[in-house]
Amino acid sequence: MSEAPRPRLDEADEVREEERFDPERIRPALLQAFPGESGPITARQFRKGHSNLTYLVAIGDHEAVLRRAPFGAKVKSAHDMAREWNLLSALQGVYPRAPRPLAFCDDESVLGARFYLMERVQGVILRGDGSSSGLSLGPELLRATSGALVDNLVDLHAVPVAGTPLAALGKPAGYVSRQVKGWTERYFAAKTDEVPEIEAAAAWAAAHMPPESGVTLVHNDYKYDNVVLDPVDPSRVVAVLDWEMATIGDPLMDLGTALGYWTDPGDPPELLASAFGPTHLPGSLCRREVVERYAARSGRAVGDVLFHYVFALFKLAVIVQQIYRRYHDGHTTDPRFARLGAMVRVLGTQASRALDRQRIHDLG
Repeated sequence: MSEAPRPRLDEADEVREEERFDPERIRPALLQAFPGESGPITARQFRKGHSNLTYLVAIGDHEAVLRRAPFGAKVKSAHDMAREWNLLSALQGVYPRAPRPLAFCDDESVLGARFYLMERVQGVILRGDGSSSGLSLGPELLRATSGALVDNLVDLHAVPVAGTPLAALGKPAGYVSRQVKGWTERYFAAKTDEVPEIEAAAAWAAAHMPPESGVTLVHNDYKYDNVVLDPVDPSRVVAVLDWEMATIGDPLMDLGTALGYWTDPGDPPELLASAFGPTHLPGSLCRREVVERYAARSGRAVGDVLFHYVFALFKLAVIVQQIYRRYHDGHTTDPRFARLGAMVRVLGTQASRALDRQRIHDLG
């Protein structure tokens, strides 16, 4: 009788040479997090992410996750460690799936940038088609995990904001228009090549902004590889990671972001090849079902959300373009970034496809 597949916990690797630091320099921060500890300090790196640099650091028997801005980052507002620290601090006691912040260092001379330490939450992270997770991702499990992702997004949008420290972390009035304007400006600031489809998506979004749907906590980067699943019960979300873009704003914009990362079986092969999770595999909810489940569980009037989906594809293309610009300008030699220019085109094509069909439900 064969053994059941064993889930693989998300683990750190050796630190990339260009992103190494002397672990001894962070001893004061580790002692702030773990008073009285002693002994050597080790540092490894979570190398799957494309934005902020994330390390697993340890002293004695204690581990923590260190986050800092990437080298060569030009959009400082997207890598504000103090803001991320403040947000995680504000979430303690009101949203149990936010990692606990442990220590903050605003002295940039220590590592060349501000950084903070947070608790390490162990679990399974599904990336790409999920094959590296060690899980047997059959239809029944994928139905459960995809449903759990949607339900957790509903929970996140239900976190109380008014009268809490979270209320100071955003300006909800005019949120949609600021998002369209701000991301359009970021795209042109990071532009390296001509991608007419992306510019067309930006122009369409500016001309078709819907009324705002409400005010909630929004994650702004919600996808499979930013959630940690329970290795014993992978249908249970135990943590949400990467809060760097979180704010207070329109929840349908956050739903749109999740849809932008969500691939369906009928999507073009080049989009499926860059999937951010196993959403296109048998059993998983499709985009149409994600919208329907979110509407049913949240009680919000959702509608077709074509604008939110197209804008999410555009925003994702801008994020990819910003990272590619760092590679293009020589601020990183990470070989993964070399193909990101092509990914911007893929996202532009998908946005055009959505606009041609005029209904997100026709893409499900």
